[in-house]
Amino acid sequence: MNNRPIRFKVRRLPMHCRDTECVELLTELWNRSVRTTHLFLTDDDIAGLRPCVRQAISLVPEFAVVKAGRRIAGFIGVDSGKIEMLFVDPDFMGRGAGQRLLGWAMQECGAHLIDVNEQNTHATAIYRHWGFESYERTATDDQGNPFPILKMQLKAE
Repeated sequence: MNNRPIRFKVRRLPMHCRDTECVELLTELWNRSVRTTHLFLTDDDIAGLRPCVRQAISLVPEFAVVKAGRRIAGFIGVDSGKIEMLFVDPDFMGRGAGQRLLGWAMQECGAHLIDVNEQNTHATAIYRHWGFESYERTATDDQGNPFPILKMQLKAE
């Protein structure tokens, strides 16, 4: 893919629009993204998380995709002001897709919280750039796996 600017369009995707085919397509995007950004995960870790990701995509109340033309470049899910997921297709990383999704979540959903894998230093840096700060660290993720989590919140202005 070349480096010319991309016109991304964010589109809300209500729960009733997230059918099995859609969820599988988004889960595959998640898989490609995680294999690029979460290098600390093994193949078994990723396989174990896959059913949780499918369920989360299906059930998170606020959900949007960002598209570049007809192609989905990434997605985000928000619940009660907390970003539950944000993943970008590797082909679009560093091109503004994640920025558009994060902006949408903050403006449209009042997102002000996020949990980030501590080992994903790139994502942590991005959230800090957007005004998030760590307020707690846990030794495990929500599934009890030994992946430290940084709980972050938007700094009060």
